[in-house]
Amino acid sequence: MEHRMASEIILKKIDEVFMQVQCDDGLARDLFDFFSFTVPNAKFMPSVKSRYWDGKVRLFSIKTNKIYIGLLPYVDEFCRERGYDIIGINDILGQKEREPDEGFIQELGLPFEPRDYQMDAFRTAVQYGRQLLLSPTASGKSLIIYLLTRYYNKKTVVIVPTTSLVEQMAKDFEDYGYTDRVCKIYSGQEVFDADITITTWQSFSKAPKDVMESFEVVVGDEAHLFKANVLKGILEKMKKTAIRIGTTGTLDGSECHRLQLEGMFGPVKKVISTKELMDEGTIANLSIDCVILRHTKQKKMSYQEEMDYLVSNEARNEFICNLVYSLSGNTLVLFQYVEKHGVLLHEKMLKRLGDKLHYVYGGTDTEDREAVREIVERNKDDTILASYGTFSTGVNIKRIDNIVFASPSKSRIRNLQSIGRGLRKVEGKEKMRLFDIADDLQCENYTLNHLKDRINIYNEENFSYEIKQFDLNDKT
Repeated sequence: MEHRMASEIILKKIDEVFMQVQCDDGLARDLFDFFSFTVPNAKFMPSVKSRYWDGKVRLFSIKTNKIYIGLLPYVDEFCRERGYDIIGINDILGQKEREPDEGFIQELGLPFEPRDYQMDAFRTAVQYGRQLLLSPTASGKSLIIYLLTRYYNKKTVVIVPTTSLVEQMAKDFEDYGYTDRVCKIYSGQEVFDADITITTWQSFSKAPKDVMESFEVVVGDEAHLFKANVLKGILEKMKKTAIRIGTTGTLDGSECHRLQLEGMFGPVKKVISTKELMDEGTIANLSIDCVILRHTKQKKMSYQEEMDYLVSNEARNEFICNLVYSLSGNTLVLFQYVEKHGVLLHEKMLKRLGDKLHYVYGGTDTEDREAVREIVERNKDDTILASYGTFSTGVNIKRIDNIVFASPSKSRIRNLQSIGRGLRKVEGKEKMRLFDIADDLQCENYTLNHLKDRINIYNEENFSYEIKQFDLNDKT
């Protein structure tokens, strides 16, 4: 190891994923502790309960002194606060890119002018080459991605979570004026033979090492998902890919989640908020009804007991169905449990709605999901009954007028992503209504507490909401 004074550290770039911090053992231990985080709600996870895992994520290796390059700003700040001089920062950062020429956008021949916030996000990402762009659903992230791919003009892979988004992203590129072939990879296809590849992470994870390393630019759409081991593993295998851009509408609010993503992509840039988009008329105005259903007094239950009671409750399901029947416009109803809840709601609604009801869950194939999306885009009074896992994220449907949360959820990401399904504007649509259904069991109960968590999110996002209560009886 090179000679160094105790008051200095040396940073060495290993590849485009990791750097090494050469320092004394005491500082290494401090870095290890500083970059160790307890995962939110870890105590409820089976691996933690069984003591297989302690529930912590560690971003600095005490054995190798390796850490993600994207966390350089935090390492720099941490060490300087402790009086250490740092050698090697410029070697890791490299040179900043110049801002794109003013004529670049004109040369693309776009069918419309990018909005100011889209251009700001584009310029920032270009300047630094590593960026996590935080921009809500319906803000036009696909255009930002398109601008980046065209500017870099290098071999690029765009990774998306679903096959539907592969097709949608490719169609967006075509609409923006891209005439060259886009390589679309999903469902077992494995030929990466175009300048721009759009692929699901499931398919790309199976690509050979040399294919992954051949890409000069990677864009991770719905980047909040990249905390998953498979997705994280993909980016770690792309050791030669220097340009890394993530785009997402939501983070879960935890420091652990944010730093994991920043480590792999780069610092967060908040592009614009949902409320700002509403205020400028870019997306539909959101109206939220927090509907509290008051049940007869129940005894305290475990979480799963409470869920089982609620999804099978006849009066509650009848209330949801009657609510859906009363709404005008296209409605998206989201549920958590397929067999326990989705099937029951489907049986009830089908009798009344017939072919105006579309049922989507994990077992619905890609073609059928896309067919549902196309039908609802054309129609004005249809209902989609879908599981959170299939339609809360990764699907763009412009003509959604109402969303009903039929199952309780406290996930920040799922909550905001679901809301985003209905905020796109189309002709004749200025408003979207959300019905957030919760339950008061007249005892300490989970779902009522989860509503409080969601209301905190609404307050943070400056959403307008009303709280309404209904006594739930056998006669609904």
